[in-house]
Amino acid sequence: MFTKILIANRGEIACRVIKTARRMGIATVAVYSDADARAPFVRMADEAVHIGPPPAAQSYLLADKIIEACKATGAEAVHPGYGFLSERTSFAEALAKEGIAFIGPPVGAIAAMGDKIESKKLAKEAGVNVVPGFVGEIEDTDHAVRISEEIGYPVMMKASAGGGGKGMRLAYSEADVREGFEAVKREGLNSFGDDRVFIEKFILNPRHIEIQILGDQHGNILYLNERECSIQRRHQKVVEEAPSPFVTPKMRQAMGEQCVALARAVGYYSAGTVELIVSGADPSGESFYFLEMNTRLQVEHPVTEAITGIDLVEQMIRVAAGEKLAMTQDDIGIDGWAIENRVYAEDPYRGFLPSTGRLTRYRTPVPGWEDDGEANGRCGIDGVRVDDGVYEGGEVSMFYDPMIAKLVTWGETRDEAADLAVAALDAFEIEGLGHNVDFLSAIMQHDRFRSGDLTTGFIAEEYPEGFHGAPASEELSRVLAGIAGFIATAEADRARRISGQLGDRLQPPHKWQALVDGVPHKVKVGRRKLHVDGEKLDLALAYTPGDRLVTAEIGDEALSVKVRRTRSGLVLTTRGASHAVRLLPKHAAPHAAHMVEKVPPDLSRFLICPMPGLLVALHVGAGDKVEAGQPLAVVEAMKMENILRAEKAGTVKSVNAKAGDSLAVDAIILEME
Repeated sequence: MFTKILIANRGEIACRVIKTARRMGIATVAVYSDADARAPFVRMADEAVHIGPPPAAQSYLLADKIIEACKATGAEAVHPGYGFLSERTSFAEALAKEGIAFIGPPVGAIAAMGDKIESKKLAKEAGVNVVPGFVGEIEDTDHAVRISEEIGYPVMMKASAGGGGKGMRLAYSEADVREGFEAVKREGLNSFGDDRVFIEKFILNPRHIEIQILGDQHGNILYLNERECSIQRRHQKVVEEAPSPFVTPKMRQAMGEQCVALARAVGYYSAGTVELIVSGADPSGESFYFLEMNTRLQVEHPVTEAITGIDLVEQMIRVAAGEKLAMTQDDIGIDGWAIENRVYAEDPYRGFLPSTGRLTRYRTPVPGWEDDGEANGRCGIDGVRVDDGVYEGGEVSMFYDPMIAKLVTWGETRDEAADLAVAALDAFEIEGLGHNVDFLSAIMQHDRFRSGDLTTGFIAEEYPEGFHGAPASEELSRVLAGIAGFIATAEADRARRISGQLGDRLQPPHKWQALVDGVPHKVKVGRRKLHVDGEKLDLALAYTPGDRLVTAEIGDEALSVKVRRTRSGLVLTTRGASHAVRLLPKHAAPHAAHMVEKVPPDLSRFLICPMPGLLVALHVGAGDKVEAGQPLAVVEAMKMENILRAEKAGTVKSVNAKAGDSLAVDAIILEME
């Protein structure tokens, strides 16, 4: 077994690998860029080596720097995590040349499966179902149009070396292909150094199912059940779960056996994932097709660990050290249900725009990596696990992936795991930047999600006008009114005590008019009783004046409510939405007739940068006439290209930026006449 390994990655996955290595008695080495000098994974590792400035191309993607760090520290093996160098054959080859073990699959398997075009040919030869499409070199945009018309719309254009939702465009028409083909090539080249593109048929009502593979160097290969990853936005996974609510035992076995056959055909060992697209329109469940194989650990691996009890990182290390798998296919079972929610630095209330900045406050529902118990495959703290790599006071920058944390919940049933996720999301405290916690909570509560009727179009179909918060019931409105009245009374009582006016009875106002999102409620706060709208509210609260999180019990149900104070009252956030609450004395008129409405300025003639990023392309100049919907500029942020379009027809008056400029959020790119 290795005595020291280096983790060629950052963030939560670096913490994840370090945690398991520590439990195994293996020393760890971290490598870090300037941006990560104070990151948790650097503190957790036994040693840390600085490798360059923030851009990944100048630090985490430099294989020579990683190898130098191995030599300087005596690391015998490298775990690449996911992303960065994890699927670079040149990196694995360079390590082998230096006598350093690669904690991953053999070079031949990486090469075979890393090329989406070649991998489809191999999958077909191995007897795996393959999506109809064009597998070969595409000459130019005209060629792409001809291919798409032969396959039949809709089609999906994908960068051959792509992954993580990058380098992918869905096309419903010739116009879509002409607009998106070059963008796919650019994203493939910029993110993966490969601008080749392939085109395949887009499956209607698609579900994204993947099979976890685990093999050793002695020819043993197992499948560890499936994960459902259909909740996606722009092909980026948002929610994953294991097992899938759609997959039957017969289907699971058929999928698993095909995926093992593919892995065996390329001599695979270590952990890997075969991604499949499944037609939800086929009630037999037999219409599943090979998409790609990821020759690395997946972001969503914790849900598989939670239902199998197998630490995948530990198995990867043992396999790399030459050990045989200690289990057989018959040993792989399914225990309960696990769901992973990806907490991203993005603002769902503003069209999911990426959000960067400093985490001025960061609290998780359970202790983080540095404080919790020993790492293992389970969700160890009451069924809740948080994998993160950030810290309070740290910055989420534009240089890396926008993921803040992964929340994993486990329950005996799917509903139990989802309920636990809602409660845990309520307990997250994130301030300083936009995040998607409310959105995740709304998904967990959504009737369609609970029914298991999922497709990759779930988010687009259920939130066609964007996200505006989860709907609140009348009962929740009453509860929030009661909580707000209790908070106001407690804080008024504290102020009275501080001023030295303490008496025998509660002197501050304890009868309120509480407007929750404009809906009035009458609240009466007594010493042991709380009444809302004339009815007693069975509510037990744990609150100290100044707290930002209130925990409440309503009968047998627990509720966490985040509290933010504004000039006009409170904002209470829970169950996937923020609610404005205004408190008035008992006899005050419950309306805002005396408030002066502030009219926002008209910015419709400006093209404003919606996020910090790089201006990749500018398609117009001063004096050009444009039509509504016409692409005007392309901004790259957090490794994704975003097309900015004209809201209405007009003429460009002036241009304030040029391609290659780094833009701040709300920067004016151009002005219309």
